[in-house]
Amino acid sequence: MKIGELDLGERLILAPMADITDKSFRKIAKDFGAGLTFTQMVSAEGVVLNNFDTLRFLSFSKLEKPIGVQLLGNNPDIIFDAVREIERFNPDVIDLNSGCSVSKVVKLDFGASLLDQPVLLSKIIGKMKLASTKTPISVKMRLGKDNSHINIIENVKLAADSGADYVVVHCRTRKDKYEIPADWSWLDKIKSIIPIPVVVNGSIFSPSDIMEIKSRYSPDGFMIARGAIGNPFLFSRYNSIINNNFDPGEPNADEVFATVQQHFKYLCEDYGEDPAIQKIKKHVVWYFKNFSGVNSLLDKIFSFDNNRELFEFVEEHVYRIKNSKYKNFDNASVQKLFNEKINFWELSIENKV
Repeated sequence: MKIGELDLGERLILAPMADITDKSFRKIAKDFGAGLTFTQMVSAEGVVLNNFDTLRFLSFSKLEKPIGVQLLGNNPDIIFDAVREIERFNPDVIDLNSGCSVSKVVKLDFGASLLDQPVLLSKIIGKMKLASTKTPISVKMRLGKDNSHINIIENVKLAADSGADYVVVHCRTRKDKYEIPADWSWLDKIKSIIPIPVVVNGSIFSPSDIMEIKSRYSPDGFMIARGAIGNPFLFSRYNSIINNNFDPGEPNADEVFATVQQHFKYLCEDYGEDPAIQKIKKHVVWYFKNFSGVNSLLDKIFSFDNNRELFEFVEEHVYRIKNSKYKNFDNASVQKLFNEKINFWELSIENKV
């Protein structure tokens, strides 16, 4: 897939995810072969006002390129100014978020609420394109408000007509959130009416998901969101399939542990050791969610404040996995909880995992 001067080939794109795609997460994704990563979404108004937290989320190094920035906002003039400002950082893509279904975002008329306002959406995209002197513009959107108000065809057409260089389609409605499978069948209809590339997003957790979508609907690219959480191996596995016609399969516990250690190293470089210890805990759960012993991991992992003790515990956990010390693991239940809420330990998990 080509985005302006950038040629990604068939490599996958890492989606922007709030509180997840920080620099350390992006580095891991790149290590495993992601073609393009995104910063966490940033407020257009925060960019214009030089808000410290917004600029912190926006920052990236030259070594991370190619990289994209996703904007959140609904005021065309403010977004125009934000695009002008963001171009100073020299990203490879600037994306408009019109797909986020989180209630606090939608209530402010941001994210997926823009799907109900096609005239405004068109104006925003046009302003982004006008403000951009060199950076490709994309739009991430859902199918519509709900099954009775699906307007994806209208919205992707206006996105193309307003100057978007490509669109990302999350194949669920706003109401669906993440609770039902994505409906990839819309891809054929979308691709038939617009001349710009179409990137698919939603319910992509494995190379087999990608290959199924690829064979049936032939999108121009794939954007991976929750499927990359605790699973950067998806990028390398897919690249191996494309380049060598070989899937190396799921990583073993030792390979996962080595990746956790590298992720922690990146976190230490970016935040310092004490904050890194707090941040790595949730990643450890995500990395090991597909292995037995999740309950035992959850019982203790969040209690550690010492680097040595935490990693001794994780090393012991790996030993127990490898020697079948954990019994009665229900992977389907864990995956269901993860799909409902990525911080699945905040849900009621007693007798479920």
